[in-house]
Amino acid sequence: MICEMKRVVLVLCMLQAIACARPEDMVHPWKGKKVAYFGDSITDPNVKTTGQDGQGKTNMHYWDYLREWLGIAPYVYAVSGRQWNDIPRQTEQLSKEHGKDVDAIIIFIGTNDYIADIPIGEWYTMKEDSVVFALGKSPASKVARMHRFLNMDTKTLCGRINIAMDKLKRAYPEKQIVVLTPVHRAYATFGEKNIQPEESYANKLGLYVDDYVKTIREVADVWAVPVVDLFSLSGLYPMLSEHYGYFNKPDTDRLHPNTPGHQRIARTLYYQLLTLPCNFLE
Repeated sequence: MICEMKRVVLVLCMLQAIACARPEDMVHPWKGKKVAYFGDSITDPNVKTTGQDGQGKTNMHYWDYLREWLGIAPYVYAVSGRQWNDIPRQTEQLSKEHGKDVDAIIIFIGTNDYIADIPIGEWYTMKEDSVVFALGKSPASKVARMHRFLNMDTKTLCGRINIAMDKLKRAYPEKQIVVLTPVHRAYATFGEKNIQPEESYANKLGLYVDDYVKTIREVADVWAVPVVDLFSLSGLYPMLSEHYGYFNKPDTDRLHPNTPGHQRIARTLYYQLLTLPCNFLE
């Protein structure tokens, strides 16, 4: 009984130490690794972030913080405005510049598929087929079964993701691949020809950003990759004025997180990535 109590106390002390630790002080499985970042304007290093964090740092992206806290070498291939159909190109760039010399790949994309009215589609196409089957004492025989195939339609979100993941899984079978969902988004305008309403409005297909996020969450089941759900876990909610301080410009850009917003994303990722191996070869 005393030994059991000691174990409980030890576990509680460990949990308390983890809860109170600063990112800078913890031993992390992604420390010192080489990580490629794919995505859109939120990850693009050429897109400036406004504001400053509590330490006075400015123009920081979430991957800047992970580099600072963990010593991660970032290979950033994200480009503003891109959609899921650009991930194969970003994969080719990574392969061309670094080959296999990378530990993990993080993909943060999807919000532009929503605003561009890309149909979601289906993960699979199906048809009836025959297959040899045997179980127990019955002899092997051909039986009729429904047979599903990955949908590779470049005009749908599911098809685009399948094409991207198929390419990545073939090019980097031994590497960790992590998918991030988009974060919440509100009003943004970048000129009279680029005005984007907040997420409470459906796109022209009658779909909300939530529908795209739900689909991206399903990547975990379809492709056996971890998905970090920043839509819920980051806490960023730009529809409320109290959260405007996490986005670039309260009056014109509540789509892109600013430096404090990126810090919040980075802290969320820091703790989520603690549960995942960065690579599988050590």
